[in-house]
Amino acid sequence: MGPLAGIRVVELGQVIAGPFCGQLLGDYGAEIIKVEPPGTGDVLRQWGRVDSTGDSLWWSVAARNKRSITINLRQPQGQDLVRQLVARSDILVENFRPGTMERWGLGWSDLSAIRPELIMVRISGYGQTGPYSKRAGYAAIGEAMGGLRALTGYPDRPPTRVGISIGDSLTGMFGALGALAALEARHRTGRGQVIDACIFESVLAVTESLVTEWDARKVSRERTGPTLPGIAPSNVYPTSDGQLLIAANQDSVFQRLTKVMGMPELASDPRFADHQARGRHMKEIDSIIADWSRQHTSAQLLDMLHDAGVPAGLVYQPQDMLEDPHFAARESVTKVKDSRHGELMMQGVVPKFGQARPSILWPGPALGAHTDAVLSDVLGLDAEEIDRLRKQGAI
Repeated sequence: MGPLAGIRVVELGQVIAGPFCGQLLGDYGAEIIKVEPPGTGDVLRQWGRVDSTGDSLWWSVAARNKRSITINLRQPQGQDLVRQLVARSDILVENFRPGTMERWGLGWSDLSAIRPELIMVRISGYGQTGPYSKRAGYAAIGEAMGGLRALTGYPDRPPTRVGISIGDSLTGMFGALGALAALEARHRTGRGQVIDACIFESVLAVTESLVTEWDARKVSRERTGPTLPGIAPSNVYPTSDGQLLIAANQDSVFQRLTKVMGMPELASDPRFADHQARGRHMKEIDSIIADWSRQHTSAQLLDMLHDAGVPAGLVYQPQDMLEDPHFAARESVTKVKDSRHGELMMQGVVPKFGQARPSILWPGPALGAHTDAVLSDVLGLDAEEIDRLRKQGAI
């Protein structure tokens, strides 16, 4: 009974970006009809770590709360089934290369004629328009083109990547955000619209003042490892038994840190007295903090810094998350019942809602687990019609 209860979504996308958009909408209570190719399903079913039966654990998260049906989109009968589903749905999510849906007779002009209220989320590498629109686009390329890769890593080494498909996830998030805005607009106009979300623009959107700094000052940000230029102190510091993140770049927080360190005079030192001064003398202040922090254990530092109101924390691994009482109290990670595994732990729904709280009802289902039920309940087809479609290879 999440806030999107009563909203029906047809998800045609595969792999990450489109399915993550669908996952978010499903997390918030929408009914997600996940359309997959017969026989093979979404290729994400084979990605990442697998369980003892060979099933993808990633799939359990990406397809949670979704109803899986199989439809052959390359057959006229399958395309007609999608049109029938669209006529009874609110949102369609797809992430095929631009032009593919049009070749199948499932483009915006085709579907909006059937369902003027439809919101069509179109996810791609480069967008539906522009000279690059027909190019194949993966997250790695969009992350590079959008500016993220140039900022990730160390200045004396080639660019690295974040350890997740962040470009895909960002695009899925912007697609879901656009769909929600379009739902609100539909309340006023009664009509749907296209949401054109692409990877390179989604990455570009979170690069802060990167472009503006170059335009106004001809300053191009470079890779800076674990720090941000001009933001200090905010770094990973050594401890006697490991390492610890400390973020005390705001003036008032830095003053609290210097008191914890027993060096309150640092707060009035001209090199460190304000934000810009600390940014210019980042190496010096980081060296002073590191000399102090390595004299204490991580646990000792956490106690001292938290008591003083200085943001600090450890670099968590999954086992740390599962053992942390704060994660448990907020259901940041949650148990989901699964017919194959008994229970699976996975991240919970974000953000938290005060009313109509969303929940995870089931993990990623078996291929086509809901085909007959959806075709019967949503489209009103009887068993004989469903069987005929199956024999024709349409489902």
